[in-house]
Amino acid sequence: MKGLVIKNTGSWYTVLTDDGPIVDCKIKGNFRLRGIRSTNPVAVGDRVTITSPSPGGTGAFITEIEDRRNYIIRKSINLSKQSHILAANVDQAILVVTVTKPETSTTFIDRFLASAEAYRVPVFLVFNKTDLLSPDELHYQQMMIQLYETVGYTCFPISAINGEGLEALRPLLDGKITLLSGNSGVGKSTLINRIVPQAHLRTAEISDAHNTGMHTTTFSEMIPIQHSPLTNDHSDAQPMANGWLIDTPGIKGFGTFDMEREELTSYFKEIFQFSQQCKFSDCTHTHEPGCAVLKAVEDHYIAQSRYQSYLSMLDDKDENRYREAY
Repeated sequence: MKGLVIKNTGSWYTVLTDDGPIVDCKIKGNFRLRGIRSTNPVAVGDRVTITSPSPGGTGAFITEIEDRRNYIIRKSINLSKQSHILAANVDQAILVVTVTKPETSTTFIDRFLASAEAYRVPVFLVFNKTDLLSPDELHYQQMMIQLYETVGYTCFPISAINGEGLEALRPLLDGKITLLSGNSGVGKSTLINRIVPQAHLRTAEISDAHNTGMHTTTFSEMIPIQHSPLTNDHSDAQPMANGWLIDTPGIKGFGTFDMEREELTSYFKEIFQFSQQCKFSDCTHTHEPGCAVLKAVEDHYIAQSRYQSYLSMLDDKDENRYREAY
């Protein structure tokens, strides 16, 4: 049987089969993907082949993964030599960020954007919790939005609590598989509950002691949007989704994985644009004479924060650097 992986709990994989029923599956201990070392060889969004379940609907095994058209990947927190795949076969990603409670750093944003560029996944930036911002914080948020829209990313200021700004976001989700990611506490679960009220995801307050979020999502899951039943009976057939949201656990840092230094420039849109004018074709944009990127930074055509993010990713050969909470 073939189907779609819609939930990954770490030990079990929930597969929505093409015939309708949902089947809980496991993978055999020696199951590994060719060419990639990953802590989770099967990811939410994967198309898979499974064995027939035993009586009762359990006991199936995933035997094959279809070729992926893309995926979002980051370095594993515990095993520096391995990766962690957030999701596969996505149409787009939404990175939920907040100016405060907690504050999302520009380095985290830039690392996520660069990784999405590397795997050809379009990204929207959603600036949540606008209802909590002071005038100074609203001004800072507007500056960030201006920065990223100038680079070429569409931004949405919203409040998931009161629904402000969601009307502009909703049409972009219809018919798409959309990955949601962001730091813990930025309001991903609250946002999903707004878009898909029947999801009933658990939410948590921000820790006052550290102004950081607490994990409420502990596994990845695909949630159907605007669905209608396939059948009128009470069988195991599942609803047909017009779109999917992929909810993922909140992450503190985003360590980049399997990126070559010479490729990194192309994952920063504005840096790549100016790099075409550099004197040397192998310019690293750090010290070389005739570097158009350094000149653009000096002349404020490239934001200092974006350039610093680029430099931090160049330094990722230091295996300990990714462990920091960017």
